[in-house]
Amino acid sequence: MGFALLGSLGSYVSVRDSHHWNVRFQSFTLKERFVVGFNLAKNFRAYKKFGRVSLCKSEFVDSEERTSPDEVRKEMEQCYELIHRLGRGVVYLGSSRMGPGHPHYSPTLELAREIANLLDCTTWTGAGPGLMDAAIKGAQEAGKAVGGFKIGKEAGEWTTSKFHPYLPSETYLTCRFFSARKHGLVDAVVRSSSSDKTAVVALPGGVGTLDEMFEILALIQLERIGSELPVPFIVMNYDSFYAKLLDFLDDCEDWGTVSKGEVSSLWKICNTNSDALAYLAEFYDLPFSVNKCMEQKQEAHVNQSLKMF
Repeated sequence: MGFALLGSLGSYVSVRDSHHWNVRFQSFTLKERFVVGFNLAKNFRAYKKFGRVSLCKSEFVDSEERTSPDEVRKEMEQCYELIHRLGRGVVYLGSSRMGPGHPHYSPTLELAREIANLLDCTTWTGAGPGLMDAAIKGAQEAGKAVGGFKIGKEAGEWTTSKFHPYLPSETYLTCRFFSARKHGLVDAVVRSSSSDKTAVVALPGGVGTLDEMFEILALIQLERIGSELPVPFIVMNYDSFYAKLLDFLDDCEDWGTVSKGEVSSLWKICNTNSDALAYLAEFYDLPFSVNKCMEQKQEAHVNQSLKMF
């Protein structure tokens, strides 16, 4: 059976013939219109063996590669290797759309810088733009290690890229599989000894941030996060961003879908950076004062200004 297919960027195209074959193409990255020509064998075994689609630019999409559990496992191992090399630390979850002009960007940068100084640990993010970028730059200002689990395209982005614009390639991994990426984000906060200082910091965000927040929250709730010691989970409620979400969770208590005080016992809601820093200092029994935090902030600004001359 042979035929040609005409498609466009970002489209889904399904083709069906009299033999009930279904072929689906998703989100081609070619910018121009394209033609795909291929042949499908009637014998299923032959399809499994030669399951490839040939594009007009001599590119190949291997169906075996995309569905193989071995490929997912291999990517998870790469995530674990990166964490082992850079060290566990604080994972930041947050919007990819809140860029430098957003009012939550600067507070996030400052928070990441101060936490990196306080805990002296690696800063982990999804290595994307927005608040993830703010956390990266904050850690870099503190002179601490940064690691990331990137995906090809974040929400709100128009282009796909495997590369981070400025992070060294050995400090991040571009994940093809969300499951591997999530494993990496969880493993980066696991504590195996009292010397491990890690945390989860949930910044304002959308669907992806909420997905990651509640998956980690559920793992903590069910004691399946894999950590021998408790991991602090902070929700940054800048400008009451999560107020309605918290109201909804209160309603869940009234409906009986969660126990009274169950969710509030699993994370700490912080309205300001000082609240978050004070909580982490108390959690890890570290010296901390708001005045000292302000002094470090002023010193960082002075150092940044000196670099400009």
